[in-house]
Amino acid sequence: MKLNYKFSNLLGCVYRKGNLVFSSDGEKLLSPVGNRVTVYDLKNSRSNTLQAESTLNITSMALSPNGNLLIAVNEEGVAILVNISNGAILYRYEFHSPIECIKFSPDGRKFAVTKGNSVLVYNTPGQTAEINPFIVDKRFLGMHDVTLSIDWTSDSRVLCVGSKDMNAYVIATQRFENLLFKPLGGHKDAVVANFFQRDSLDLITISELGELCVWESDTDLIDLVPEGSVIAEDSERSSDEESETEGQSSKRHKAEKRLDGKKLKKDYRDYVYFTRTNKFSLKEGNGRVTAADFNKTTNILVTGFETGIFLIHEMPHFVAISSLRISEQSITALTMNPSGDWIAIGSSGLGQLAVIDWMSMSFILKQQGHFNNMQCLAYSPDGRLIATGGDDCKVKLWDVTDSFCFYTFTEHTAPVTGIVFNNKSKAVLSSSLDGTVQAFDVIKYRNFRTFTAPAKRSTQFSCLAIDPSGDMVTAGAKDNFEIYLWYMKTGQLINILGGHEGPVSQLTFTASHSILASASWDHTVRLWDVLSKEGKVAREVIQMSSDALAVTYRPDGRELAVATLDGQITVWDVHSATLTHTIEGRHDLGYTRRENDKISAKKASESKSFRTLCYTADGSCLLAGGQSKNICIYSVADQILLKKFEITCNLSLDGISEFLDRRKMTEWGNLAAIDDGQGDRSHGISLPGVKKPDFSSRQFKPEVRVSCVQFSPTGMSWAATTTEGLMVYTIASNVVFDPFDFAADITPASIRQTLAETNYRDALLKAFRLNEKSLITEVIEQIPVNEIGYISQNLPEVYVDKILGFVAWQIEQSVHLQFYTLWAKKMLEAQATSLKTRPASIPVINALQKGLSRMECIEGVYEYVTGMLDFMKNVSKSPASTDRVVEDMELTVE
Repeated sequence: MKLNYKFSNLLGCVYRKGNLVFSSDGEKLLSPVGNRVTVYDLKNSRSNTLQAESTLNITSMALSPNGNLLIAVNEEGVAILVNISNGAILYRYEFHSPIECIKFSPDGRKFAVTKGNSVLVYNTPGQTAEINPFIVDKRFLGMHDVTLSIDWTSDSRVLCVGSKDMNAYVIATQRFENLLFKPLGGHKDAVVANFFQRDSLDLITISELGELCVWESDTDLIDLVPEGSVIAEDSERSSDEESETEGQSSKRHKAEKRLDGKKLKKDYRDYVYFTRTNKFSLKEGNGRVTAADFNKTTNILVTGFETGIFLIHEMPHFVAISSLRISEQSITALTMNPSGDWIAIGSSGLGQLAVIDWMSMSFILKQQGHFNNMQCLAYSPDGRLIATGGDDCKVKLWDVTDSFCFYTFTEHTAPVTGIVFNNKSKAVLSSSLDGTVQAFDVIKYRNFRTFTAPAKRSTQFSCLAIDPSGDMVTAGAKDNFEIYLWYMKTGQLINILGGHEGPVSQLTFTASHSILASASWDHTVRLWDVLSKEGKVAREVIQMSSDALAVTYRPDGRELAVATLDGQITVWDVHSATLTHTIEGRHDLGYTRRENDKISAKKASESKSFRTLCYTADGSCLLAGGQSKNICIYSVADQILLKKFEITCNLSLDGISEFLDRRKMTEWGNLAAIDDGQGDRSHGISLPGVKKPDFSSRQFKPEVRVSCVQFSPTGMSWAATTTEGLMVYTIASNVVFDPFDFAADITPASIRQTLAETNYRDALLKAFRLNEKSLITEVIEQIPVNEIGYISQNLPEVYVDKILGFVAWQIEQSVHLQFYTLWAKKMLEAQATSLKTRPASIPVINALQKGLSRMECIEGVYEYVTGMLDFMKNVSKSPASTDRVVEDMELTVE
């Protein structure tokens, strides 16, 4: 089995904190998600998470104008320089203090950073061959409090900085005779946003209390005089004054009136002066301003407030265009795309991200992850969908192809504990602590069935399973320790299974028979034949050494794996109920400790265990996760650890580090145990056994854990619900050379020679031995259609799965749908008998089923297009109805 799985995407969490950034073409949006960055392709409706990972949550980002470099800064001021094309980290740099804002200049040659009460200007990395790519070009001091915002002029020579000292500062990044450092006052609170107008020194400043000031400069950008230039003589100035326009003359006379009676070392006309021409109020009951953005092309200003309202105005005359609200939570981040048509809004309170077309008042993108932790996940049988359930009482459906959540069910009133698809991928079922099992239609997006326990036996359900036929639904109880069985079609309660003496932790059915396995905290795993007359009595009772936490069947149903509280994974033969393998996995979970633990990491590891198990698609390995940042893959036959995946290195989560942070240790104790009321991370001491944070505390710090792991039916990927979100790992596609049964005479030249000799079968087998996709595609697409059937019947058995897997992949990627569909048909007709006897072929069949499901979508598009063409032909024959063609087409499209 190949183990080259790489992190692919992060779902379930679309925004945490920090600013949002559009690409220069406006088609992509970058959003910080914890310590990673997710890129949303708004044009193609796809998303992917970059491989780059910071050590703490990201709070500030900046994208270079050419779209190649990304600088992301975390909570402690550590920056990572990321190559956007491949997601690789090029360099790490420490600012040694938190950074509020970072922004590239329009020409891309510099970027500015707000650090404390100063502003630093750096040269853009890559312009010179330096070991340290972060080279400080200028450092500006003079602000009396923390600086919050930055904006550049269009020519990248002047920047404006907003500060908590209620002032805005205009700073020249080059030496000018008439401009160096200019403070602008008159605000009653911190200046949270400031923007230059296009090709001008005129600017707009916004304070946290909603004061909007419009400032006008008496000098244009082109009139800034570089230091050392010859200053005009008085005679020249007098001639210039004669040629002044009326507006320029009024600006000069205002400056003369303001400076009347003051002594200057130089003529006052040598300096740039700013006049506040207007002052407006944005508040009007909307609360404090939390975010703002200004589009210099369209002069559109967007302002977000803590009440969830955002206002749209046209500047500089402050013309109100619209007032909208997306939620009741505060708007954390807000930005506009370069054309000014779309507005991206982020709310950290709900973890919500939305992109709005403000002209048409429609959503381009609207995504919201689970508000609390995700507890369970399930792949659909065809591998196209993922369903997740969380502590926020919601069930969400995710499309694996584009990584978007396309529907959310909200019928539950308590945390969701289990989730599963039926065998046809048309329904998803979820169990909850509210004492119900809900069945949702995936096609019509509605709740069509609710299963409950009898009124006298009302209970909370802790787990869920459905039999292979999809006719029986089972749920395990948390408080009365019983197992309930319902008939799917009618919702009628069929049976109640008793015998466990502790809460039922997990249920699972075999893939071929209706043999139910139940794991419980009473140190037992029971096997039930639910279709037999003695279904109320367990057929087998397997005694465990400790509490059974997770149980799963091998895909062929012959083995049963159980994870227990003592950190062991035991494998049992189902027919004889005998122990076949034992894996000691406690030490593989790693040595980590929480910040307020009073014991060492090694001692704390003795209480850790695996809480979720899953067999790989071929049944040869086990995937296990639990109270740790590590997910392990074990070989069942060899009982050894094959690979360990570290899901995160985010120190903003608890339970990551092995040792205490010495900087937080004082003679009075650990500073991490003090709730100082700053931020949103709580370190309050919780009661023993408490897994969730205390939301009444002023801050909380979640603990890293893996609640569920699941392999895709295709075997090409697996997913895990973690504290960070839904993490998806796929087989790396960048492997350049991975041959199979390689020999020295297998070369591209020899393969093409064999193909030229019309020996198609041997050419195809040699291409698969070399295992280069481009070469395989070249060979297989040159095979005549009438040869496909003969080749399919005369293939060695080891090549059947490889060819079927390649055909399934091409059905999803290639434009030659009919050709590859014919290959799939001939292969299944010729190899149907051998495929039934090989359990290892199940992932290939699932991948083929997933690819063929694309045909249904194409069929619908084909029927729609042909119907439209027939309609247009019929209408064109009648001249009297020509005027109604456009109207009818619009109605049809709607």
